[in-house]
Amino acid sequence: MLYENELAFLSDTLKKLRVPFVLTTPDEPLSTIVEAEINSMFDFKTQELKVKDFIGEVIPFTVYKSTGVFKLSYLYFLLADGIKRTVLFIGPYLSTPLSSHEILEIGEECGLSRKRQQLFGKYYSSVPVLPPDSHLFMMISAFCERMWNGRAFAVVDVNHDSLLPASPINDSVSDDSFEDMLVSMNIMEKRYDFENELIRAVSLGQIHKEGQLLSALSNDFFERRTTDPLRNAKNYCIIMNTLLRKAAEQGGVHPVYLDRVSSAFAYKIEQLPMLSENAALMREMFRAYCRLVRKHTMKDFSPVVQKTILLIDSDLSANLSLTTLANSQGISSGYLSTLFRRETGKTVSEYIRDKRMKHAAHLLGTTHLQVQTIALHCGIMDVQYFSKTFKKHSGMTPKEYREAVRSGAKNIR
Repeated sequence: MLYENELAFLSDTLKKLRVPFVLTTPDEPLSTIVEAEINSMFDFKTQELKVKDFIGEVIPFTVYKSTGVFKLSYLYFLLADGIKRTVLFIGPYLSTPLSSHEILEIGEECGLSRKRQQLFGKYYSSVPVLPPDSHLFMMISAFCERMWNGRAFAVVDVNHDSLLPASPINDSVSDDSFEDMLVSMNIMEKRYDFENELIRAVSLGQIHKEGQLLSALSNDFFERRTTDPLRNAKNYCIIMNTLLRKAAEQGGVHPVYLDRVSSAFAYKIEQLPMLSENAALMREMFRAYCRLVRKHTMKDFSPVVQKTILLIDSDLSANLSLTTLANSQGISSGYLSTLFRRETGKTVSEYIRDKRMKHAAHLLGTTHLQVQTIALHCGIMDVQYFSKTFKKHSGMTPKEYREAVRSGAKNIR
């Protein structure tokens, strides 16, 4: 196929967004496009039907959009592969998150039993949400243009309510318990896969994956373990705080840094005022731990250099002479100096100076402390030397820097 690379790229994007998709043909069994969870909950006889029984007649240069009675949406179209008539079938996905009440109403309309209503709700929490303005749709449109050589194509809305079973489902089916267990296991596996992706992203400091991983996050994503929705959300945030903290530790962040962030979020979680703010807090946690990894990762440093950095970062006002730092670890100053420069690309004194000046800039921009006091907080006793060093580092005197920050000036070093 001339568009093989483009199809591979689109497939990788769909995988990263956790949007189901399949390459199939109209004569394949319907089970290839109906998810196992839906098939089990509604007892569809997919083995007796084919894909064409669901999608109907499909023609080239046409993208089909479908949203059925379950509020689940799909996209599908023929690939330009001649007689093979391969269909790229994308979905299910939700155009907007559904509340627990809406899911209950859909289940009732479909005749689901109370037992399967619970599975139905869990299933919906695992379905990705793609709003109409999602960049994915632009990418699919671009793919179709490339595949069809820029030829204009139609977008057709179709209705697939016919998949709704004719009679209500009840609990008398003999293998319900086994099928329900399989559905529950599948949903649980999806949630754990999501959490593992989240943990991996944090361990690598991949803050750019926030949108990809958390775009579909809603209050209904969290498993209900208590009758109080807010308490349930808080409990899940506590679990996630622990998981992300361990992920950042895997990313090479020392517990000294982790404890501060973890403790701050533990307090924020308990102070969470309403359920609607839960997803925002989860996103804040993800970003904070990613930034921690990017700023404080030490996984590539030797134990000696790691401890030296920790000693410096823990108290910038302390005596941080090369001799003091070396003696604290029972090694020679020369060995520490050589090892530190080889691993960090800076001398010990350069690293300390950079840290002190960054801390000084922070204090100048966020406090009303006198310059002399800030110099002491940075471990520099001579305020004139401090001012000279700060100007060399930032291009401004401490006073000029503070005034620039307060005036909202840009391009401040």
